[in-house]
Amino acid sequence: MGDCGLPSNKTPYPQLPIIILGAGIIGCATARQLLLDGFSVILVAEHLPGDQDIFYASAWAGAAWHAAGGVSPDQRYLQAVTYRHLLKMAQDEPGSGVCVVDSREYLEQPPGENSSAWGKTILPKWRDLNPGEFPPNYDSGWAYETVVTDPTRHMPYIREKIVSLGGRFVRKRVESLEELYEHFPKSRIFINASGLGSKTLTDVRDDKCFPERGQNVFYRTSNSHTLYFRNGKEYTYIIPRPLSQGVILGGVKQRDNLSAEVDMDIARDEIARAHRLAPEVVSANPPEESLSYIVGIRPSREGGFRLDSEKVENRTILSAYGFGGGGYAFSYGVADALVKMVEAAERENLIL
Repeated sequence: MGDCGLPSNKTPYPQLPIIILGAGIIGCATARQLLLDGFSVILVAEHLPGDQDIFYASAWAGAAWHAAGGVSPDQRYLQAVTYRHLLKMAQDEPGSGVCVVDSREYLEQPPGENSSAWGKTILPKWRDLNPGEFPPNYDSGWAYETVVTDPTRHMPYIREKIVSLGGRFVRKRVESLEELYEHFPKSRIFINASGLGSKTLTDVRDDKCFPERGQNVFYRTSNSHTLYFRNGKEYTYIIPRPLSQGVILGGVKQRDNLSAEVDMDIARDEIARAHRLAPEVVSANPPEESLSYIVGIRPSREGGFRLDSEKVENRTILSAYGFGGGGYAFSYGVADALVKMVEAAERENLIL
């Protein structure tokens, strides 16, 4: 078991610590928000920021903020809050790895009632594209400004932020929430942000959780300032990484595939699709030395993510997992929601 400890000039808060299981983007964003709100926080996880394991999905995510289609008004609000936080980071915290970029989204079919068009309510510079501004054989398109997050910079940034605020990381694999309770017997509020781990925790056993393999291509290019989406059957994206001088090309979803090996057929298909989407950015045959490959296992869940609170004896257990490829897009909105749940549990504990 490893522990990065507390900074030498810090002393623990007097409150009993909030224990977070999981140190991906959901767990870390929540820890940051709780610490800023004055709570004491300890994160317990098998994988920590900086790790390169394929099961640590937060290290490999595309991490573009994109209004999700087919989500409820409450989920839209979580995304809207996340956008607000990320935009502030892009403006005020250059070390956060968050950047503002232009975006082009092309639709193969007319947008439905529950499409991602709700993004126009919060995204600046949104406009409908005119015919001729999107490729032939598409129905329509949008242009807007959005934010992208570079995980290679954001996860180290957020780890440093958590530690500087007095938070602690404990590297430990646990097999159940009960094991966590035994490790921290005085704490009364626990947050399960374990992602795919919630499938195997013996006292959770959420069978709706499943692994979903993603594989992307990183293409090094100076032409890395515009986000492209193809919205439809051939779902394709080109996500800029301005700070890393490149773009992410994708995507693919492979349920229950845990292979860490790069599938070159998938890689070639992603390059071809990206070229069709934006030939001015991605050439048909980019030089091999400009390419590298990314594999990560997304923590997905049938029916969507879980976000709730329950009482187990004298403890409050909050659950926040199953975000699949949407972890970054929901991260800080979910964190704010969890802070409110923690505050409600704290109030209840004071009454009791």
